[in-house]
Amino acid sequence: MARTDLTLGDLTARDHAFYGLVWAGTTLSTLVDQALIRAHDLPLSWFEVMLWLHAQDTPVAASDLGAKTLLSRSQVSRVADSLQARALVERVPSPTDARSVRIALTPEGRSLFAAADATRRTALAEVFDDRLDDADIAALEAVWTKLKQQPTA
Repeated sequence: MARTDLTLGDLTARDHAFYGLVWAGTTLSTLVDQALIRAHDLPLSWFEVMLWLHAQDTPVAASDLGAKTLLSRSQVSRVADSLQARALVERVPSPTDARSVRIALTPEGRSLFAAADATRRTALAEVFDDRLDDADIAALEAVWTKLKQQPTA
């Protein structure tokens, strides 16, 4: 049986742009997730937490990670539990609040992050990097900057 070529129909350019963003995000995230799991047994959500931790000089609170990642605080906590079970992160007491802990990458976590980041770059090379030039990247950065701004009341 022949497949029907589906279209989005008579949508506006703005609708097509929105669904294009959804498609790109879903498609690229799935591609990276599969590559990270295959190469490192590391889901994209774990990698994202490691990405933020890698860039920090000091341990951070799970709530701070939740505010920056696409994960809730409870999801960050579960990811941190999984990463800790693999000795990729450690929890340390907060220097300012005896009731809370902060999270940091271990040396093993930093090493795995570097390898996983190389895997991510390889997975994206053909479908992202090789297709977009510097002007495209600058245009995307401008769009993300606008979309991340808080709406004015």
